[in-house]
Amino acid sequence: MPQTTVPDTIHFHRGDLPADVKFAGAVAVDTETMGLNPHRDRLCLVQLSGGDGHAHLVQVPAHARAADFPNLIAVLRDPSVTKLMHFARFDVAILQFTFDITVAPCICTKIASKLVRTYTERHGLAHLCRELLGVELSKQQQSSDWGAPDLTPEQMVYAASDVLYLHALWARLEALLVREGRRELAQACYDFMPTRARLDILGYEDPDLFAHRAA
Repeated sequence: MPQTTVPDTIHFHRGDLPADVKFAGAVAVDTETMGLNPHRDRLCLVQLSGGDGHAHLVQVPAHARAADFPNLIAVLRDPSVTKLMHFARFDVAILQFTFDITVAPCICTKIASKLVRTYTERHGLAHLCRELLGVELSKQQQSSDWGAPDLTPEQMVYAASDVLYLHALWARLEALLVREGRRELAQACYDFMPTRARLDILGYEDPDLFAHRAA
């Protein structure tokens, strides 16, 4: 098999985001973790892209402290920078739990898709990129060891792909939300996201506070 090379548009940072990396308007954000339980499975990697074709991968080592990531946290908390995510509910929760911050404002392309692509049950990032952008994403590295001290080139390329297309994807989905008269509804969902994430961390995912339970 041909060896994967990491393009020079993918920047790997062991530790905090460099101080000279700035984002304006919107930044695409994704995370890689050891699993799906924030109380058990630690945050390993945070990916960011300003929509310019470049991706920044910030490695979060075991036993990391929030004080070690002032530049990354500044971006996540900046009210002037919108965080674009796919399935923001999980990413916001793991970031808030790890760094003890509020991640806002944010936008979730998966929620947008569910609001307007009601003709399908396929709302994964790969499906959206294929249908709306004509881009094929590989999910081969989705279940790999993200806690390893040295990531493989394949892992880096995969991690970058999760943020490189979110700006273009959101542009298409926002147009659909406006067309279908659901942009305001989507925004209400996004504004609630930090609270939804806090509820998940506190264990209110099951039972869901909004679910009906027979007396």
